[in-house]
Amino acid sequence: MGRAGHALHRQRLRRGHRLLRREVQLYTGLGAAGMVVLGVFGEGAALSSEEQALTVRTAAEAAGSTALVVGLSARSTAPALEQAAVACRAAGASLAALMVQANSPKPEVLAAHLTAIHDATGAGIVLQDYPVASGVAVSADQILAVVEQCPFITAVKSEAPPTAVAVARLTRRTAVPVFGGLGGVGLLDELAAGAAGAMTGFSHPEGLLAALEAFADGGFEQARAAFAPWLPLANFEAQPGVGLAVRKEVLRRRGIIDEALVRPPAPGLPPELAALIDGHLAAVRTERV
Repeated sequence: MGRAGHALHRQRLRRGHRLLRREVQLYTGLGAAGMVVLGVFGEGAALSSEEQALTVRTAAEAAGSTALVVGLSARSTAPALEQAAVACRAAGASLAALMVQANSPKPEVLAAHLTAIHDATGAGIVLQDYPVASGVAVSADQILAVVEQCPFITAVKSEAPPTAVAVARLTRRTAVPVFGGLGGVGLLDELAAGAAGAMTGFSHPEGLLAALEAFADGGFEQARAAFAPWLPLANFEAQPGVGLAVRKEVLRRRGIIDEALVRPPAPGLPPELAALIDGHLAAVRTERV
């Protein structure tokens, strides 16, 4: 990379730093209990180590006292250990846990992987079961066996459809908190099945918060009424393949980010879907009035 290329790279990093602070401030302003940085739905796996460190460090600085869970994209132990070291240094005291994907259906293999990361960092582990990203199918029994072997697991993020079934099978047999994901599409059923809350990307986190608060106050029916205005937008953003591009464009139209480009090979936003976004946003604004 030449001098001009380095200058452009630094300029983009500074710009990303500013926009990420704006997004973190959205979450902290709403009173989020914590945030996930470098989650699998975003572009963490496409970032260099330098970019990952800057992302985590920026989020930690902007989040103040809000706890961070940092995701590791690597599924093999050696690169996961390298990513974990970067995450821990960058997050500092803000780190609540590292989120690690299930890399094997064999409890002894997965437990050894998680133990190596915990031993090297001292960090708590959020075990993520997300077969769409990992390509690994893990049963509830297998996850429970790993949880039993690994007392440092602080939470399980269950994203294997049908999520409400997986959440129910886990929460019946462990006191470790279980969270749903998948953009919030199954949030109501996950809460009814015993989920501890929402740990997922959605362009309007205030909608997730509304559902959680309503569930705590009045159970499923009240949560259903609170989340109903947001669910079409959550479903729209969760479309396979293009979900990231859709969500970034929604965030751009919210004024949170300045541009909605995605890194190849992720597909860009189809114009047919772009034309529908304003209608979804208008419906959300109307319903909230």
